[in-house]
Amino acid sequence: MALLKVVDRDGNEHDVEVTVGFKVMEALRELDYGISAVCGGMCSCATCHIYIAPEWVTKLAAPMSDECELLDELAYKKETSRLSCQIEMTEALKGLRVTIAPDE
Repeated sequence: MALLKVVDRDGNEHDVEVTVGFKVMEALRELDYGISAVCGGMCSCATCHIYIAPEWVTKLAAPMSDECELLDELAYKKETSRLSCQIEMTEALKGLRVTIAPDE
């Protein structure tokens, strides 16, 4: 298990345990303050939009073109925007801090 720090839409921070090898989306969609993840992780809906804490951005693999295309369509896109369905939790990401983006 790895610790994920999640800031919800109300600005409250939560510590969430995530199984290494699972997508961040899988942990977030189970939470009451989580995301909807309508497509179930198929990178086709962008309802798992999050912001990565700036100090973590370079520790993640670069987004693929399909993720970039979906992000470009979002009204609340930022430099640190990612889709949580595209981020696999690893030992190296223990302590990753994310903020759930506003609902589109």
